[in-house]
Amino acid sequence: MPTLRIEKPADDARLRDWQHVHNVIVPPAALSLDEVRERVRRYRLEVAYAGDVLVGCTTVRPPAGDGGTATVIARVLAEHRGQGFGEELYARGLAEARALGAETIETVVLAANEAGLRFARHHGFVESDRYVLPGESAEWVDLRLAQGPLPAFTPPLPHADRSGRSGAS
Repeated sequence: MPTLRIEKPADDARLRDWQHVHNVIVPPAALSLDEVRERVRRYRLEVAYAGDVLVGCTTVRPPAGDGGTATVIARVLAEHRGQGFGEELYARGLAEARALGAETIETVVLAANEAGLRFARHHGFVESDRYVLPGESAEWVDLRLAQGPLPAFTPPLPHADRSGRSGAS
């Protein structure tokens, strides 16, 4: 498996890359660049490259309030699936959620994304809800990591900054 270079999107070029992956994988919820800028302030976003090739992105929605529930979403472009990138992105997202104090992990997948649903179920997620948002036609699936202790905390992997140097953030 090629080595992933994972970055926090700190400039418009990286934000556009995150936006591209998101919009390709979940077209019913396509976001404008301004909406992505707003999300990067609320959530933990990362974008992943194999060398200089864009392969995926992640979103971690931190726990809010007393519930201790975080949402972890790993997205890999179809042409790069089956190479272990989703595994690495999911592990990083899960570690980030744990570091933020999450007691419960959820994810959300477009119902039409069969590969995404298979990936979530393979990693211990069980369906908790299916719904269509008001005024929309796309069906969404909420999944929750099966009860029991969360996998042991693993610190986030170091990632390369824009200069290519490795460093944790």
